[in-house]
Amino acid sequence: SACTRNSEGQYCLNSSFYFPHRRAHFLHGPYPATHFGPKACILPNPTSVMHIQDPASQRLTWNKPPVNVLVIRKIRDESLVEPFKQLCGFLVEEKQMMVYVERRVADDVTLSKDEAFGSIRNQLCTFREGYDDISDCIDLIICLGGDGTLLYASSLFQVYLSSLQGSVPPVMAFHLGSLGFLTPFKFESYKTEVAKVLEGNAAITLRSRLKVKVVKDMLQRTGQQPTCRETQQEHNGLLPHGHTNSEAGKVTLQLQVLNEVVVDRGPSSYLSNVDLYLDGRLITSVQGDGVIVSTPTGSTAYAAAAGASMIHPNVPAIMVTPICPHSLSFRPIVVPAGVELMIALSPDARNNVWVSFDGRRRQEIQHGDCIKITTSCYPVPSICCHDLVYDWFESLAQCLHWNVRKRQARLADVSDSSDTEN
Repeated sequence: SACTRNSEGQYCLNSSFYFPHRRAHFLHGPYPATHFGPKACILPNPTSVMHIQDPASQRLTWNKPPVNVLVIRKIRDESLVEPFKQLCGFLVEEKQMMVYVERRVADDVTLSKDEAFGSIRNQLCTFREGYDDISDCIDLIICLGGDGTLLYASSLFQVYLSSLQGSVPPVMAFHLGSLGFLTPFKFESYKTEVAKVLEGNAAITLRSRLKVKVVKDMLQRTGQQPTCRETQQEHNGLLPHGHTNSEAGKVTLQLQVLNEVVVDRGPSSYLSNVDLYLDGRLITSVQGDGVIVSTPTGSTAYAAAAGASMIHPNVPAIMVTPICPHSLSFRPIVVPAGVELMIALSPDARNNVWVSFDGRRRQEIQHGDCIKITTSCYPVPSICCHDLVYDWFESLAQCLHWNVRKRQARLADVSDSSDTEN
């Protein structure tokens, strides 16, 4: 096999650039895992140079035929009940596959009253988020709904104690929601499209995720005068102003985030005031409503509304976008994917801030706490309808109406132009 597993449990391609005791990197970002779930992986590309994957070669293949499918349906949307029943019936009866669904979906009152669907419903495997770990047994994920269903699918596969440690199976998303930027497939042809994916050799987009840690009481204020060394480190930007390093920090939360991490001022009427560090060096202080740290996938979400550029998901980068900064010169920036960002309250901040991860798990950040962010090794392999370039520009045009403008009319007679009078 062209795929091996290192001492940290990470799957990667065999390569002369691989170091067995260090996490492999491509360019400035971590080399993403190439196995997704128990049976899916990317076709090896022997022509890769410096681990840069040619977009045309990002094709899905199966080591073994997929058996277990996770179907995620948008909750509280009655219009999706019928598509859900059709898809489950197709997978169970025609493809003889094991279908996993959330227990609250299977217990839906509408499904319970449908006697014709009863035989299929009894064959569904159910799970509860936060209680049952299904990361080791899912081969394929199919989403019915909007972009939120794909974000939810990503949140189910975190770095826990499972053997695959956060690896996400391939995700096939059908556009049955409102926006649909991340859902390229039309449900009208679901049988044909699903059959193609099960056969393999489908184009995929590797949507990078952010590995986020919330550390409590890591940066502790001291009433003592700093030493000469600490003063020099603070001057060089290596230590937070008015803080010293502490080993007492406790990691209270660790997540894989697909879209963005948002730090905001919460209910306070004061400006938020947070310090931003890059690889241990103080870069700037953010004074405003907050700051967004996003992936390229998240660049078309909240970050786009805050004035950031839109970046293709294949670009290895992290975006830092201020939210209403009280500065005329604070522009959004893009940093390499391999760096570690750290966000902490400035010592003179008047109020605490709040943080959320893909719009979930919102919590308060106090003095002494910090948020550490870097690129995860476990992306979300999103299956393309056409290819990863066409699908993205199609979403820009259809969902966001990118560069929509009435066409300028051509001149009826070139000689009428003042530029040609001479």
